[in-house]
Amino acid sequence: MSPDPSDRAVAPAAGWRPAPFGRLPAESGGFPAPYRPRPRRRRWVPFALFAATVLTTTYFGYGMYAAFVGGAAGASEPASWLHGAWYSVTILAILGTHEMGHYCACRYYGIDASVPYFLPAPAITGTFGAFIRIRQRIPTKPMLFDIGAAGPIAGFVVAVPALFAGLSLSRVTPAQPALDEATLIYLGEPLLFQAAAWSILGDVPPGHTLNLHPMGFAAWFGLLATALNLFPIGQLDGGHISYAALGSRSTAVTVGGIALLAVLSVFSLAWIPWTVLLLATLLAFGPRHPRTLDDAVPLDRPRRLAALGTAVIFALCFTPTPIVISTGAPPA
Repeated sequence: MSPDPSDRAVAPAAGWRPAPFGRLPAESGGFPAPYRPRPRRRRWVPFALFAATVLTTTYFGYGMYAAFVGGAAGASEPASWLHGAWYSVTILAILGTHEMGHYCACRYYGIDASVPYFLPAPAITGTFGAFIRIRQRIPTKPMLFDIGAAGPIAGFVVAVPALFAGLSLSRVTPAQPALDEATLIYLGEPLLFQAAAWSILGDVPPGHTLNLHPMGFAAWFGLLATALNLFPIGQLDGGHISYAALGSRSTAVTVGGIALLAVLSVFSLAWIPWTVLLLATLLAFGPRHPRTLDDAVPLDRPRRLAALGTAVIFALCFTPTPIVISTGAPPA
């Protein structure tokens, strides 16, 4: 979710209320704003990006399934492009539900927002994620909280059953002996992943490893994406939640979050791209979150409890070492 922070905060007039969707505030008796003609929108772009992301994630899923069946002892099942849907459908469902949570919350409050834009990737995971663009300022902190929290909560609800289903399709297989110069990649396991794997597969015997099904990998990636979005930094979902709950004090939380990412980057190189990207964003837009139009409206008690709930989701989905690159032997 990427709100436009270009406008400066302005105190609302007395008796202000949000404008209905698709109308200027001045037309509805609300806060007066200068008329800005909307640029002509290319409505085909999000659909083209989605189609491209289906192709890239299916291609990546095909390779994952081929590795999955090839890693099982005595496996002879050939992989086909249809098997790529195990990964593609799962990851698109998690990311799409996440963004639709933001979009539906915007529609509920009459806030102009785009449909989700999916970002295809030629390698790595087949996608760089998805986002929506919010085209107007958020009126109040409760609205900002609902819009910011709706995405990760919705995505988490889809990721959890996908995780259990993917692990039930996974296999515990004898570990293959690694060559001395072989470069191996291992996935860090969030708390929820560890608990789900133990409940379904039990303890992995010595000399064995978990051969993760593509659906399970998609769920793992969904948990990681949820944790990344819930970092209380800037324009991330966690940054919106932090500002809605803490107001101006959220700036200190943002700075602390960047410092935490810098420390994590020392222990895991996987954090470096994310840290550099967020740092560049903060240098471009500043560490302060854009104010809502009526910044005096606080969060009520149910929303504050829900904010704690998003912190619990973050803790369940977070892993300090998302990816471990090892040479020759598994990491201890």
